[in-house]
Amino acid sequence: MADDRAVLVTRPEPEASETARRLAALGRRAVLAPMLTIAPVPARLPEPATLQAIIAGSMNAVRALPARFRAVPLLAVGDATAAAARAQGFAEIRSAQRDARALTALAAATLDPVGRPLLLPTRAREGLRLAADLRGRGFAVLRRVVYAARAVETLPEPARTALAEGRIDTVVFFSASAARTFARIVGASAVPGRLGGVTALAISETAAAVLGDLGFQAVRVAVRPDQDSLLALLPMSRSGEGGGEWSG
Repeated sequence: MADDRAVLVTRPEPEASETARRLAALGRRAVLAPMLTIAPVPARLPEPATLQAIIAGSMNAVRALPARFRAVPLLAVGDATAAAARAQGFAEIRSAQRDARALTALAAATLDPVGRPLLLPTRAREGLRLAADLRGRGFAVLRRVVYAARAVETLPEPARTALAEGRIDTVVFFSASAARTFARIVGASAVPGRLGGVTALAISETAAAVLGDLGFQAVRVAVRPDQDSLLALLPMSRSGEGGGEWSG
């Protein structure tokens, strides 16, 4: 029974649906419960010709940039962000293949600290440490808020019902922001009592730390901050049935 229960996916769209497809290929069902909604915001951006490179710490930042920036070299925090940049039409892309620290190291190894500025597109209250680390290495960094991630107020009804009926065995968290939103919503409801048989999979220690008081059976952390590493922690279904997305 437990192996046939579903995986609750908390990441925003369109990534949530992409993860659902990955889970289906692995023989697992998905219930989608995005904890954040993503939207671009107006930003005063420099002219592309004045930039040495773009430092991209997330897929959402890449998607929020206007098309005129696609000729600027782009350094991505990981392969998923690099793939998103490629899909958007960016031509010159390098991936740090890990995290913000690796992204800083990649910039230091491949860019000129006394050259033209770097553009760091981000969301409010994020990217501050990355910008400081790059400036500490001598780079001029233009940090610009280009998108907003707004927390939702409730779980979608299919997710709430699936949790209440014990049809979820795993919840996956791709960010600390999603974990915090889930913890706030679930902590104020009757759901925590239903999490004793549920495992949380977190993409980072920061995300995992938020989940400690919710009563999960276990909280496991991916060895690398990417989807492949996160889903590698997932027990596969032994039912032999195909996966899919539950809508209710």
